Amino acid sequence: MSKKQRKPISKKKNTSSNHHVNSKYKDTLFRMIFRDKKNLLSLYNALNKTSYTNPDDMKITTLEDVIYVGMKNDVSFLFSSIMNLFEHQSTFNPNMPVRGLLYLARIYQNYIRENGLNIYSSTQISLPVPVYVVFYNGRKEEAEYQELKLSDAFKKSEFSGQAALECRVIMLNINLGHNKELFENCRILWEYAYFINEVRENQKKGSSIEVAVRQAQKSCIEQDILKEFLEKNSAEVSDVILEEFNEEQYAEGLREEGKAKTLISLYQKNLLTLEQAAEEYGTTVEEFQKLLARKV
Repeated sequence: MSKKQRKPISKKKNTSSNHHVNSKYKDTLFRMIFRDKKNLLSLYNALNKTSYTNPDDMKITTLEDVIYVGMKNDVSFLFSSIMNLFEHQSTFNPNMPVRGLLYLARIYQNYIRENGLNIYSSTQISLPVPVYVVFYNGRKEEAEYQELKLSDAFKKSEFSGQAALECRVIMLNINLGHNKELFENCRILWEYAYFINEVRENQKKGSSIEVAVRQAQKSCIEQDILKEFLEKNSAEVSDVILEEFNEEQYAEGLREEGKAKTLISLYQKNLLTLEQAAEEYGTTVEEFQKLLARKV
């Protein structure tokens, strides 16, 4: 396979918006796009500053929910002695290292079995290097590059040695305006980010989510952005995007509800004034009083 020297990574079904999604895993647009090995190889090359050209050298290791109930990651694959785990998130989740630990344990279990490796042998077995990357494109502003660690979740204790386990996650912000070098080196990732941004911009202009998706599809096809993919998968893309956005809105609604309950509780305990509670919630005193009346 032709290549340059590898460098380390540098710094569904349609649902109306007032229904939350069910717990069964649903496909995502990210997963749909990057299940294509050509697109996946392009993303790998952009991350690692390599120039591999043969996508058939990639071995897909993605966990499927049909086999592992409740455990299905977005994309994982073995390539160039590296076990890559790629996840997409539209909301920030500090527990991604925990999830990665569980995903990777299962992926390596499969690898050991498929390659007939004997973990009870007196000879050291050889394993691919794990790399775990999360691609974030939520509405909440996050840094371009973050590292999340499993050890951040460990409880404080008197133990002062090195923990037996660690799982390191690289989280990259792939909203437009962030990680420009990555977008320059992976056109398909930029097109994905552009399409998501178009949907959101259409919503800001007052379009319903259904209309916003249709407008974004039409606009992107006209501009030759995800054109072939959108023309081929128009109906499925609409369903998937609607589900993703509804899930995002539902999660945001839960956070807002929790915030409201907390502020009301603090106000009722006289730990916040009415004015302070309203300011923290980002509304007027009058609107917060209405919220208080509904919750009491």
